[in-house]
Amino acid sequence: MLKPVTSDDHIALGDDDARPPRRLPSGAERDREIASSRKALTAFQERLYAEGTRGLLVVLQGRSASGKDGIVRKLFTAFSPQGCTVTSFKAPTGAELRHDYLWRIHAAVPSFGAIAVFNRSHYEDVIMPRVLGTVKGAALERRYEQINEFERMLDENGVRVVKFMLHVSRATQRERMQKRLANPDKRWKFDEHDLTERDRWDEYTEAYRAALSRCSTPHAPWYVVPGDDKRARDLLVARVMVRVAKEMAPDFPDLHPSDLTKSGEIP
Repeated sequence: MLKPVTSDDHIALGDDDARPPRRLPSGAERDREIASSRKALTAFQERLYAEGTRGLLVVLQGRSASGKDGIVRKLFTAFSPQGCTVTSFKAPTGAELRHDYLWRIHAAVPSFGAIAVFNRSHYEDVIMPRVLGTVKGAALERRYEQINEFERMLDENGVRVVKFMLHVSRATQRERMQKRLANPDKRWKFDEHDLTERDRWDEYTEAYRAALSRCSTPHAPWYVVPGDDKRARDLLVARVMVRVAKEMAPDFPDLHPSDLTKSGEIP
């Protein structure tokens, strides 16, 4: 089971750390556990939706080709679209730039009874600016603090926050990006900016390490997920999500038929 990052951790983001941990089940046993986890998450969402008093925000962060889209397809399609939204945060639009950087994020926070999955997130506003030098020093420090307070506010008002950093090695990213270029159906996902990010690999690593150490809190923990093996990645995320579901433990409202109709029967 993955453990949440604590601020005192040495956050291992080397290439070897992207390999799956030992002693994970493989083959049919792994697939059965993932399938069982999907069923548990489907049941959890139904109860959360019926309860209608809390929400769940799942943040997926990682380099290009780290598997954010894949984990949405493989695991989070267990959630019905009636009560789940997936938001992919691209470069801010002109309208978004005329607001504070958390404005567009707050607008996508789940309502009570719902689940929201962020494919990239407000962490883009501390990772990229740190690397590019557009926000630094005291201003950057304030952003870490503001994000922590924002996530604390969500938690205190009924929205649970759980965050996954999908960690891939440089070699695996190259392999996946090369496959994108070779496949006409996947080529649209390639962005030339990804090559610029690869050129600054070490700088982005330090930016991720800073965000993880500064913004992993008891109310909004970060989990680093080894992402070189896709199925191991899915299993590790599934285990955390099932644990979160058990901790939240939503339930159907305790209603008697007489609470809904005068006679307790449909006339």
